[in-house]
Amino acid sequence: MAVVLRDVGQYIQGAGELDNLGKFVKKLGNKFLLICSPNNKQRIGDRIETALKSVEKEMVYSEFHNQCTMEAIEKAIADGTAAGCDIVIGAGGGTAIDTAKAVATKMGGIPCVIIPTIASNDAPCAGLSVVYNEEGVVVKVINMVRNPDVVLVDTGVIAQAPRKFLVSGMGDALATYFEARACWRTGARTMARGNCSHTSLAMAKLCYDLLLDHSVKALEAVDRNEVNEDLENVVEACIYLSGFGAICGGLAAAHAINDGLGAVPQIHANGTSHGEKVAFGLIAQLILEKAPKEEWDTVLNYIHAVGLPSTLADLGVTEFVEADFRRAAKIAASPKEFTKNVRADITADEVYDAILAADKAGAAK
Repeated sequence: MAVVLRDVGQYIQGAGELDNLGKFVKKLGNKFLLICSPNNKQRIGDRIETALKSVEKEMVYSEFHNQCTMEAIEKAIADGTAAGCDIVIGAGGGTAIDTAKAVATKMGGIPCVIIPTIASNDAPCAGLSVVYNEEGVVVKVINMVRNPDVVLVDTGVIAQAPRKFLVSGMGDALATYFEARACWRTGARTMARGNCSHTSLAMAKLCYDLLLDHSVKALEAVDRNEVNEDLENVVEACIYLSGFGAICGGLAAAHAINDGLGAVPQIHANGTSHGEKVAFGLIAQLILEKAPKEEWDTVLNYIHAVGLPSTLADLGVTEFVEADFRRAAKIAASPKEFTKNVRADITADEVYDAILAADKAGAAK
């Protein structure tokens, strides 16, 4: 199998860069469909519109709520089609961003611009959209014709968001190296439809190293609503490097277990984030891989240092219901999931045991 690399057209990151949006998108289209929540429209909508007007472009707003569902995608497509929009902007967190990417794809592959307002996951740079139902269960993945044309990250905006969002992004990014390494070892096909390359593995390792070196001080900066070098480094890891790694390095059990845990009613009701579930899924993946104690210690120390969940209780489980976790393990071990990228013959029973062992390890650390 060949090496395949996919990347965004342009990636821009820095404090205040939102006000420079116009110069990066002026050649992409004329009428921009902005998909975001009312809260994010209030936060940055005027800045986006002003930046577009500075290059004589028009903005049309499509209101987004909560979840990337087929209903949300179809509603935004209707808004954009009715207004004659020829380019899509997705602003907000992962679900708004995924909705925008799906809309651009289903409107014939028109250009797509992504403006994350939080660094809670690696969705901005990924060339796909994860679609859920109203219960929070993944129902399908929509692959884009290409990755987003522009990803603009204003770290000044990121620094104003609550720390929990950056912590979630750290959890998603933490798994990047270990999942890419699993795909490298087994020769598994990545989301880019090729093998994990030396480039992808090296970038995934850089993502991990930046997290270990800068996360604590980055969180301190967010607590002060300030931008510092540590925050810039962690945002690059959480958004760019993790996104590149997920597509070109590959996914494994950490993300598959995240999908399974999303079907556990208590965890869904708790509002547990994608990154929090992925971080716990990584602990279970390391158990499935029989990882060395040194790795275990480093990962668990990091998880505790930044406040990521390491037990089922941390995920919102107050009463253990075996059937729920048997179902989660079955989902994670299904043939369509990424657990097979660790080892092709992993069973649902093994995943179930790994979830319980991860809970025990997290509590003991």
